[in-house]
Amino acid sequence: MAVPLSTYRLQITAGFDLDAAASIVGYLHDLGGDWIYLSPLLQAEGGSDHGYDVVDHSLVDPARGGAEALARLATAAHRAGRGVLVDIVPNHVGVATPRHNSWWWDLLKNGQQSRYAEAFDVDWAFGHGKIRLPILGDDTGGDAEGDDSEHGAGLREVDRLELVDGELRYFDNRFPIAAGTADDGASPAEVHERQHYELVNWRRADAELNYRRFFAVNSLAGIRVEVPWVFEESHREILRWVREGLVQGLRVDHPDGLADPAGYLEALRLATNGAYVLVEKILEGPEQLPTSWATAGTTGYDALADVDRVLVDPVGRDTLDALESHLNGDPAVTWAQLVYRNKRDVTDGILHSEVRRIARLVPNGDEPDTSAHTDTTVAALSELLAWFPVYRSYLPLGVENLQEAARHSAAHRPDLAAELDRLLPLLGDQGHPAAVRFQQTSGMVMAKGVEDRAYYRFSRLTSLNEVGADPDEFAVSVAEFHDRQRTRQAGFPHSMTTLSTHDTKRGEDVRARISVLAEIPTEWEATLEQLRAAHPLGDAPFENLLWQAVIGAWPAGRDRLAAYALKAAREAGTSTTWTSQNTEFETNLDDLVTAATEPGPTRDLVNRLVSLVQPAGWSNSLSLKLLQLTMPGVPDVYQGSELWETSLVDPDNRRPVDFERRRGLLARIDSGWLPPVDETGAAKLLVTSRALRLRRDRAGLFTRYAPVPVFGAAAGHAVAFDRGGAITVATRLPIGLLAGGGWGDTTIGVAKRGYIDVLTRESFDGPNLCVADLLARYPVALLVPAEENPTFTHTPTGRHA
Repeated sequence: MAVPLSTYRLQITAGFDLDAAASIVGYLHDLGGDWIYLSPLLQAEGGSDHGYDVVDHSLVDPARGGAEALARLATAAHRAGRGVLVDIVPNHVGVATPRHNSWWWDLLKNGQQSRYAEAFDVDWAFGHGKIRLPILGDDTGGDAEGDDSEHGAGLREVDRLELVDGELRYFDNRFPIAAGTADDGASPAEVHERQHYELVNWRRADAELNYRRFFAVNSLAGIRVEVPWVFEESHREILRWVREGLVQGLRVDHPDGLADPAGYLEALRLATNGAYVLVEKILEGPEQLPTSWATAGTTGYDALADVDRVLVDPVGRDTLDALESHLNGDPAVTWAQLVYRNKRDVTDGILHSEVRRIARLVPNGDEPDTSAHTDTTVAALSELLAWFPVYRSYLPLGVENLQEAARHSAAHRPDLAAELDRLLPLLGDQGHPAAVRFQQTSGMVMAKGVEDRAYYRFSRLTSLNEVGADPDEFAVSVAEFHDRQRTRQAGFPHSMTTLSTHDTKRGEDVRARISVLAEIPTEWEATLEQLRAAHPLGDAPFENLLWQAVIGAWPAGRDRLAAYALKAAREAGTSTTWTSQNTEFETNLDDLVTAATEPGPTRDLVNRLVSLVQPAGWSNSLSLKLLQLTMPGVPDVYQGSELWETSLVDPDNRRPVDFERRRGLLARIDSGWLPPVDETGAAKLLVTSRALRLRRDRAGLFTRYAPVPVFGAAAGHAVAFDRGGAITVATRLPIGLLAGGGWGDTTIGVAKRGYIDVLTRESFDGPNLCVADLLARYPVALLVPAEENPTFTHTPTGRHA
C-alpha cells in the first residue's frame, strides 16, 4: 500500500477544474506537498461547488473537466512524483433535479417495480406504496373549484401541477409519469394521484418523509451501498481510477450513514487491492477508531482538536465560564445539558421522521398497535438518541454507549423505563433492523443537534466549537498533548491530521486568534460589553459568538461578515431561523455588520482589540501549523492555508485561492528571504514549505514520537517533541509569556550534538538549547541534526505507487 507523506486538499469546481489543478502541480511540489487530495469528482448537481450531491456514478463530472482532465492531472502529478487521493461519497446521491439522476428518475417513474427500488432506503408501507417528496408550497386556502384563473387565490398547490412534454411539472420541478397514467385526458392533479410518488407540502418532511436522507437534507437521498450490485455500480468508475493507477488513495465521506461501515470498508479494501483509505469519522473524547476497520485512519478532526487546545490558556476558563453563564442568564446550564436539549429539538423536529421510522421497525409484542403505544416508543427512542454520547455504535462495538444512553434516559424520564428496557435488547442486536437504523440515525442527530445548532449557541470560546471537537474540553496540558500523540503514533500512524477543511466552522487562523481571548478574558468581557451596548440584538450568547468571529476574521469585508452573520444566526435558531425569518432581527444584524466594517466608533473598538490580540494570534497560528505538520500522522494542508486562513463557515472557506501570489512569495523565500511575521502571512508559508519538504525528503526523521524536556521558569510556554531526529519547538500562551518577562533562562534538553533550524538556517549546539536564542526570530523552530543539513532541492522523488 502506497502511503502519502502529506496531502494538499483542492476543491475541484467548474471555476477551478482538474486542468487548473494540473497547472499548479509544480507549485505544490515546490511547496513540499506529496499527494494531491481532491474533492468529489463524479458528476454532481449542476452548479454544485462541493460535489457531494452526485447524480451520476459513471462519469467524472464534465463541469469539473471530465475523465480526460483527470487523466491529465494524474499524469502531471505522477511525473512530479506525487500521488492522488480522491474524496468519494458512498452514502447518498443528489436528487434535487430528478431528471439528472437516472436512478432516482427510474424510481419515481416505476416505484417498487423499479430496478433501483432496492438501491434506495424507502419505507413504502408508510407511504402507502408511494415515495413522499416534500416539494409543494403552502396552499393558499379553499378549493380551487370555480376559480378559472391559472394561479388564482384559493388554489391548492397540487392544482398548480402541469403536464408538459410527458412530464409532471411544478414550477421548475420536473417529474416522470408512469406508463399509462396520463392517456385518458385526466387533469394534472388526477395524474399525480396515479404516480408512484406523492408531492407533499415541504413542512411534512420533518415527520412524514419515508426515504432516508443525508442528515436533514431532502435533496440528498441515502443509498443502500451494502447491497452488492449497488456497491458495484456506484463504485465502478472509482475503482477504474484505482485500477488504472490514476488514483492512489480514497477518502470516504460520512461512513456513519452506512448500514455496515466495517463491511463497506472491507469490500472497498478487496476491490482496491488494499489501497490507502481514510474515513471522515468524528471521534468523541476518548473514543478510538475501531482497529478492525480496513482504513489507515480518520481525516484528522481529532488531531485538530488536540492542537487547538494545547494553545488555550486554562486560567481563562473561570472568567469565560462566568461570562457565558451571565449571557445565558442561567448559570446551571452545562454543555451536556445544552447538547441534550438541542438533540431533542432535532429528534422532535427536523429528524422526527427518522425517529418514527425506527419506531416502525420495533415490534409491539402483546401491546395493541395504538398511537399512544407508538408515541411511547418514539419518546424512548428520542431520549436514547439525545443522550447517545458518540456519533454511533458499530455493534457489537459500542454497545456500552447504548447502555450509557439508556441510564441517562431512564434517570431523566422514569416514566419511560419500561419501554427503554424493552428497546435495549433490540437496539443492541446487530442483526435487528431497528438496531441498524438506530445506528444510522444517531450520527444524524448528533451532527444536526451539536455541529449545526449547539455550536452556534455555546459562545464561551468559539475556537473550541469545531467539527470533531468537544467545546466542553477547554484546554489540554502539554503532558496530555504528548500522551495523545503517542497514542496516535502507536495506533494509526498514517491517519490524517488537519487544521482547516471545507467543513470547518472557522479557519485555523481565525481559531488561533480567538484562542488568545482565553489569555485576556477580562479585556474581552469589557470590550464585548461595549460592543453589545452599541449594537444590542437581544440575543446575548449569539452576540458573543458573532463578535468573536469578527475579531477572529478581521479584517474581513462587509459581504463576507454579513453572509456569515446571517447563516450563524439562522443555524443558532434562537432569534431567527431558516424557515421562519425574524425580519427585524436580521435587519439589526445587518446594521451591526455595517457598523463594524465602516469607519466609525464600532470599527475603532474592533481595531483596538485586534491590535492587542493579533501578534499573539500570529504566534498561535505558526505554532498550530508547525505542530500539525510535524506531529504523528499524514498532514493535510487545506487549499491556500499556507498563508493566513481567515475563512469562516462554508461557503466562505471555498473561495478561490490566489496561487500566483503564493508562487511569488515562495520564490522569494527560496531565494533566502526570511519574512517577518506580519499581515502577508509569508512567515506561515515559510513554516509550511520547510516542514512539508522535510517530511517528504527526510522521512526517516519522522519515525517515532518522544516529548523533549523543557526546563526553566517559562517551560510551560513551550511544546517540544522529537519525531526521530526532527525536533519541533513551538510557543504557547504568548501573552502570558511576554507578561512574565519572556523566555529568560528556559532551555530544552537534547543530545550533545549540533543542530540546524531549517526555518532560519541558524546553528545551535546541544545538549541545552537556549529557547530565547532558538525562538528569537519566529515563535517556532524545526531542528535537525547538523549532519542532515537539508538543502530542499526540488528533485522529484518518484514516490507515487
